[in-house]
Amino acid sequence: MARPLRVEFAGAWYHVTARGNERRAIFRSDRDRERFLQLLGECWARFHLRLHGYVLMPNHYHLLLETPEGNLSRAMQWLNVSYTVWFNRRHARSGHLFQGRFKAILADAEERGAELSRYVHLNPVRVQRFGLGKGAQAERRVGLAAPETREVISARRAELRLFRWSSYRAYIGLEKPPPWLCVGELRGMLGGPRGKAAQSYRRYVEEAISDGVRESPLEEVQGQLVLGGAALVARARQVLGQARRREQPGGKALRRRNFEQAIAAVSEVKGEPWESFRDRYGDWGRDLALWLGRTQCGLKLRELAELAGGIDYATVSVATRRWRERAARDKKLMKMERAATELLNAEM
Repeated sequence: MARPLRVEFAGAWYHVTARGNERRAIFRSDRDRERFLQLLGECWARFHLRLHGYVLMPNHYHLLLETPEGNLSRAMQWLNVSYTVWFNRRHARSGHLFQGRFKAILADAEERGAELSRYVHLNPVRVQRFGLGKGAQAERRVGLAAPETREVISARRAELRLFRWSSYRAYIGLEKPPPWLCVGELRGMLGGPRGKAAQSYRRYVEEAISDGVRESPLEEVQGQLVLGGAALVARARQVLGQARRREQPGGKALRRRNFEQAIAAVSEVKGEPWESFRDRYGDWGRDLALWLGRTQCGLKLRELAELAGGIDYATVSVATRRWRERAARDKKLMKMERAATELLNAEM
């Protein structure tokens, strides 16, 4: 039987999880967890991902990530295989570490991103010893659970804030985020004063540990693939239809976007012609155009350098890296990228 097709496109957001084979531990020590996070950082750089959240549990992990290049399968295959090879060598074992392929739910970031990140970050306390295991949750839904006590709620809160192996501490300002973790965008979705984004996010997450009855957002996934509204479902169907046509004999691949289209899209959202900012060093419009050339048009550095007016290919490399780092910190630039990407996709 053929494997089900992945819904992959540029700019897509996913909730990704992978579980240990036979539900066995995939992390036996802190050294294992440290190595996985190192590989996650390498994966971010290698595949130009945007990681918006993670948690490492004993026998599984959760990631909330965005794929500007629409390359989820390649990125996750590299991550899981790289970690398996390292883990097997370290622990003198062989064979599969993970149970089948990773699972990925395509998500609407605007509608469900913050909720998904809360679900990911609450994993360390959604366990039996804190009264939030599956059995306790079922009892609570039908009114059979005992009332929550202050001591239990306090213990959950302490565990959540002390847990080292998730992005939660970075989100609430208890530690500095690593370069490969984006915390600003999801915190910003909650509104409120920008200077108090960490406190607002902390309240948003921790209010859920006092009642313990919030349903998982994954209960609303449609067709085991999509968490979002009608527009995202329609996009997923379109992508799947295109993928199936490419797999059929004689199927034609999608037409590749060209750099002229990327330039036009950036000029539109920037409100300036390309010629006015093409040679302006450090200009965000030029950086975005080059970034789209790499991620949306699939151009190599040397190709981009030539198309951008004969600049040095090393300059292109610096500009695309600078864009990735700036956009991860600046919500307005992220919106500009999305707007340009939508215009570019609309031309296809």
